[in-house]
Amino acid sequence: MTASLAFLASPRPEAKAAKARLEQVYGHVPIEEAEIIVALGGDGLMLDALHLSIKTGARVYGMNFGSVGFLMNEFREDGLTERLARAERARIHPLRAIGEDIHCKPFEALAINEVSLLRETRQTAKIKITIDGKSRMAELQADGVLVATPAGSTAYNLSAHGPILPLNSKVLALTPISAFRPRRWRGALLPHNIKVGFEIMEPSRRPVSAVADNQEFREVARVDVVEAQDVVLTMLFDPGRDLAERILVEQFEN
Repeated sequence: MTASLAFLASPRPEAKAAKARLEQVYGHVPIEEAEIIVALGGDGLMLDALHLSIKTGARVYGMNFGSVGFLMNEFREDGLTERLARAERARIHPLRAIGEDIHCKPFEALAINEVSLLRETRQTAKIKITIDGKSRMAELQADGVLVATPAGSTAYNLSAHGPILPLNSKVLALTPISAFRPRRWRGALLPHNIKVGFEIMEPSRRPVSAVADNQEFREVARVDVVEAQDVVLTMLFDPGRDLAERILVEQFEN
């Protein structure tokens, strides 16, 4: 039996046009009723589709209309049903960020790629880092710091000179962003099942925002980051182009 499909397109005209053609050929249902969401765009749209799938449990298959498309498959209109039937699955857990701002307003968000803390002004951020409640760095002075999943390790984390993580490594990357003190600290690899705590020092004078994928929270006072082991997301990839293989290949690219 063929899985029910919903198509999601980026704002690019060519992606919207492809969505209309694919819907005519393969049929479509509303997002909330789909077994598979087919995302037509770049990695940003893939993240949007995965966030939509959190509520529905749908699998997500991306076809590239973006610039990088690390999480996407090659775009082709023909043979989609067969490609989906043969697709390999990559199951991942997002991160859960739980915190509050300087006005004691709580927030919570899920992040598939990373949770980033970023300075809001010209003032360097000062951040205390704890691991499972134990202080590991009394004060990091930097533009910010992030926690990345293996699936997100080739995104912002890599740009910040963090390590690329194999998909099945069961570790998280803790990576500073333009660290000033300690100047030589390059971050840490952490077990996936720990809690990373961030406490903002002088939060009113040195405001910091927390960003979980595409959600931003301003003037945060503290943030705890854990793996959301109760949430499982499923991405579909053409055979031989699965996410684990792409992450491995990326480590040998110039």
